[in-house]
Amino acid sequence: MLRLALTHRSANKLNNERLEFLGDSLLGFIIAESLCLINVDASEGELSRMRSSIVNKDSLAQIARTLQLGDFVCLGAGEAKTGGRERDSILADAVEAVIAAIYLDGGMGDCKKVVEHWNSDKLSTEDPKQGQKDYKTRLQELMQSRGAVLPSYFTIGTSGEAHQQTFLVECRAEGLGQPQQGSGRSKRVAEQSAAEKALTALEEG
Repeated sequence: MLRLALTHRSANKLNNERLEFLGDSLLGFIIAESLCLINVDASEGELSRMRSSIVNKDSLAQIARTLQLGDFVCLGAGEAKTGGRERDSILADAVEAVIAAIYLDGGMGDCKKVVEHWNSDKLSTEDPKQGQKDYKTRLQELMQSRGAVLPSYFTIGTSGEAHQQTFLVECRAEGLGQPQQGSGRSKRVAEQSAAEKALTALEEG
């Protein structure tokens, strides 16, 4: 079951796509249930935002990297040569497939334990209504509250090999003394980093 969960479609017709489909649903349910039990006063919108901050490609890829899952994913020769073991989408899919494998092998109880353990830091935030909002959302809300133009993001550079690129993004927002920059392995991560710095600068200013 684990071997199947770690087999990418580029390697074999028997691959992890069906397990990934099941794992995606299991992950969404388990996180939604946990958030409802932890945040008893949160609204539907707040719960949806919290779930989105946990159930997404970047978060799942980070779990895969913590587990060094990329070292064990079975890829076709072409995918392996082009950096598939570091690709966020492949890593995220593998995590979802492993979740499904755990469920099919050990049942919902074991599956929930693993998912909640992997996401314990996100589920135990002291201020979920604020802490679970990503930095871009918080920055946008701050600008709206001030009646200012919404922030904009520009990719100003990339570095590294094609399969291991680092993106440099600049955030420009009204009221900033100068644009703030952030970097990351994806444009989304880089934008969040830049937004965090911009938010800090604006709140301190």
